[in-house]
Amino acid sequence: MTESLIDLRALLVEREDFEGGMVGKLREGLAQGGPQIRNLKEILDTLGKRLAVAAGPQQKKIHLKLGIANYFLGHIRAAVEHLQKAEGPLAAFWLGQAHVTLGQARPYVDASEADNTDHYEAAVKAFDKAEKSGYAAQQVQLQRAGVLRLQGHQGDAKAILNKLKDAAAHNAEYYYQEGAVAETDGDVPRAAKYYERAIELEPRHAGALFRLGFLNDLQGNDHEAIGYYERCLKYPPVGKGVLYNLGVLYEDNDMYDKATDCFRRLAKADPRDERAKLFVKDSEASLSMYYSPEDEQQNVAFRQVMEIPITDFELSVRSRNCLKRMNIKTLGDLTRVTESQLLASKNFGETSLEEIRQIMGSKGLRIGQSLEQGQQYEFRYRPQQNLSPEEQAVLNKPVSDLNLSVRARKCMNRLNITTLGELIQRTADELLEAKNFGMTSLNEVRDRLGQYNLKLRGD
Repeated sequence: MTESLIDLRALLVEREDFEGGMVGKLREGLAQGGPQIRNLKEILDTLGKRLAVAAGPQQKKIHLKLGIANYFLGHIRAAVEHLQKAEGPLAAFWLGQAHVTLGQARPYVDASEADNTDHYEAAVKAFDKAEKSGYAAQQVQLQRAGVLRLQGHQGDAKAILNKLKDAAAHNAEYYYQEGAVAETDGDVPRAAKYYERAIELEPRHAGALFRLGFLNDLQGNDHEAIGYYERCLKYPPVGKGVLYNLGVLYEDNDMYDKATDCFRRLAKADPRDERAKLFVKDSEASLSMYYSPEDEQQNVAFRQVMEIPITDFELSVRSRNCLKRMNIKTLGDLTRVTESQLLASKNFGETSLEEIRQIMGSKGLRIGQSLEQGQQYEFRYRPQQNLSPEEQAVLNKPVSDLNLSVRARKCMNRLNITTLGELIQRTADELLEAKNFGMTSLNEVRDRLGQYNLKLRGD
């Protein structure tokens, strides 16, 4: 039996007032899918026409409806504009929610956007106003704890949650906020348990669904992550993080049509999002790009062989000392020197050379092989000479300190790049050879390295 659609027009147009209990009904209606989204957009047009001829208190009521409807459609800036012109606890609460959403979207927007600090401060003021005007105190306090956490005031957030522990034992938002605090503390297993409890209490809790998707994404559990992200799509508003991360996962699993849909959705929702436009361009190119999983597996296996340490092999003392003096540590290093360079080393003769040849041949490699191929495989960072302790400390920083997007981060994992020093040994062309790594990701990497006054090799 087909589920009957919730009458959104009766909810927003035929009723003069819009009350708190109607928000859940609106969200439930939008979760019914595409037709309801189209219905709501038509309703917004109707409300807009009414607003043009309304006056006084009636205008404020229409602004409230337009603000909340725009929020759940993902038009957050429009929601803020309308909610600022509305009145009452409901308007103040959702204005706070809208500012939090804009603050959290900061990593995905242009640098010209207002800093997320401004949005979080505006959210605090809105939540304070909501509580003073009569909105449910527990819900407001939970949102306030979330803003404090996002602002870096972890202790204050914990204090609020501790006070609410007994009273909010059956509140999904409480468990979500507890999970977020645990995740910020680095306790991922505990965070996951809280998020799972939040979903048990409220299966439509988009925040908990997204975090579980993200945690599975980090662990490489693509199937589980995609499942959680796809569930987020059913419960608006759909955050930018959901579409970006899901799009990247679709690409990684060769579902390029779905990835393109995600990125097109992003670009359509926010025409000012330049990154989304570039992602659309990259993903559309991938639709017609041939990719061979077998070739990828071969490349991974080859890189692993290149990284085998020389110390794994039984070598004569003379050969071992020579390689040590030349700072040759892996089989890959031996592909980047010539036989004549080895023979030029003190006490290194034909016997030692033949020893090295046999080792390389056993792994399907040759001395000087990479030089013949244009030095294509230069993987590991070797410390430069005459660096200050401060400079060396920067190069030793983990690549995770760059806070790269999901797509760029996955490329670093594929190429086994773990430090900034290793990253700057790569050329732009080498990075662009990685699956799903395009100019968008390359520009991101260059920009983040620039913050440390570093560049890719050859830039």
